[in-house]
Amino acid sequence: MSRNIGTLLIALVVALVILSGSMYTVDQRQNALVFQLGEVVAVKKTPGLYFKLPLVQNVRYFDTRILTLDSADPERFITSEKKNVLVDSFIKWRVFDAKQFYVSVGGDEMRAQIRLNQTVNDGLRAEFGKRTVNEVVSGRREEIMSIIRAKADTDARKIGVQVVDVRIKRVDLPESVSENVYRRMEAERKQVANELRSTGAAEAEKIKADADKQKDVIVAEAYRDAQRVKGEGDARAASVYAAAYGRNPEFYAFYRSMQAYRDSFKNKSDVLVLDPSADFFKYMKNPRASGAQ
Repeated sequence: MSRNIGTLLIALVVALVILSGSMYTVDQRQNALVFQLGEVVAVKKTPGLYFKLPLVQNVRYFDTRILTLDSADPERFITSEKKNVLVDSFIKWRVFDAKQFYVSVGGDEMRAQIRLNQTVNDGLRAEFGKRTVNEVVSGRREEIMSIIRAKADTDARKIGVQVVDVRIKRVDLPESVSENVYRRMEAERKQVANELRSTGAAEAEKIKADADKQKDVIVAEAYRDAQRVKGEGDARAASVYAAAYGRNPEFYAFYRSMQAYRDSFKNKSDVLVLDPSADFFKYMKNPRASGAQ
């Protein structure tokens, strides 16, 4: 009885081993190739549980997620102007036909990346050779990327790979060329700055001359108006003096003499040499004297 139980257990273990060897699962991120005696007999793309012949068939998995191939160093290309540019780019790709991918490159991602890199570089070299520096730097970059992606995808499908996108991250000039460009830009900026300074100086002189002219005109007009007002004031004063003299000539003569005395003897150091009989002293001699000064 115990011998039969042992045999049954051995048979059960063997059955479980055979069963486990005949089952395999496919993840949604993978494709699976089923090989029999070294040949592909089935391709499994749908996720799930599958069965195979144990010891006769084996399964190999291939990742179908989008991968990134980023160049380690910028590549040098020549434009239509025979100028060198450094281009930094990357490629987005994925395995879409696992069987073709295995047949073409042995399922080796490194070989596939080398093939993709060569295809993209050839396309970039051809497209950059048709365009100027300005077009590849700013003007036509989107168009170039679209053309390269289409060409690379057409070639990549031959090895079971899909090129999802090709992107140009940067387009730079070599250091020696950049220095020449910067020096030329600096010289152009200095020339523009000098022209602006010259134009500003000319405008400043023009404005200053116009301001000086306006100042001279304003001063001349003010002097003219002042002289006119002064003349009118003198005329008015003379008229008032005349009217006052006409109304009381004796008082007017006396008042004028008092003003003359005050102005003459304002400073004690003043010295006057006059004839004592001069009319200047007549009010000092006779305060009641009459007649004009």
